[in-house]
Amino acid sequence: MHCQALKQIISSGLLSFPITDFDGNGDFAPASYTKRLEWLAPYGASALFVGGGTGEGFSLTPAEHEDVVRTAIAACGKEVPIIAAAAYGTRIAAEMARNAEKNGAAGLLLLPHYLTETSVEGICRHVEAVCAATTLGVIVYNRNVCKLNADALERLADKCPNLIGFKDGVGEIENMVSIRRRLGDRFAYLGGLPTAEVYAEAYKAMGVDVYSSAVFNFIPQTALAFYRAVTENDRATTGKLLSEFFLPYIAIRNRVPGYAVSIVKAGASIVGRSAGPVRAPLVDCTARDVEDLGQLIETLGPQA
Repeated sequence: MHCQALKQIISSGLLSFPITDFDGNGDFAPASYTKRLEWLAPYGASALFVGGGTGEGFSLTPAEHEDVVRTAIAACGKEVPIIAAAAYGTRIAAEMARNAEKNGAAGLLLLPHYLTETSVEGICRHVEAVCAATTLGVIVYNRNVCKLNADALERLADKCPNLIGFKDGVGEIENMVSIRRRLGDRFAYLGGLPTAEVYAEAYKAMGVDVYSSAVFNFIPQTALAFYRAVTENDRATTGKLLSEFFLPYIAIRNRVPGYAVSIVKAGASIVGRSAGPVRAPLVDCTARDVEDLGQLIETLGPQA
């Protein structure tokens, strides 16, 4: 897909990150994953990001990651753009980018580099190298050890024509406003904080209308209803869902570090769409947490 076409697609609508299916031994389960994507695709997300954070991309080997991307594209790549993640060190991320392009991905989400801290200049070199490895449109994920400012993004915009998106998972309002005002329409801007619905209205006020929803994995109708309410400034609906679902959901999520992924897999199991266990170092939700989550989901009504 041409970079500008992808930029246009991700500039509106709801985005999501499918969880990755594992079997009882913790191995990738492509048949189950295919069924998951075939279920989610018709709900109308603008694009699906595979092998990313919610998809436990950090626990996949590069070969497994390529298998996940290939499976996703075969399952629903004709119906919805599949954006593959790339991660780890620069050379591995570049290899993942090339593999994603080879297998027909519509674009690339560049996750933060692995472990080590570095300067903004070092981060820029990392982004430049990955962009140079592919003709795919690239979205850089501003989070953790990868923190970019307006000056850095302006330099990257000049050097990397296929860098078309900026996803923010940090939440520093001053930096986000500076970037949005400086770069204007050069990038598509995405909200990417965990449980992004809580921040959606604030980001919309900054000119960032699009975000990625993890709960789309198990309550797609509610996720879409919330997104529509945000776009229509329907504060009654967003306020009701924040109070009755999202804030209690976050309270469960915050009980254990790493639950941002585990709770999504638990939700999928509750609605009859199990993706198997999470991989170490994550831990699955306890029976009590699953019960509490189930009660929350029940209040929302049927999702299909």
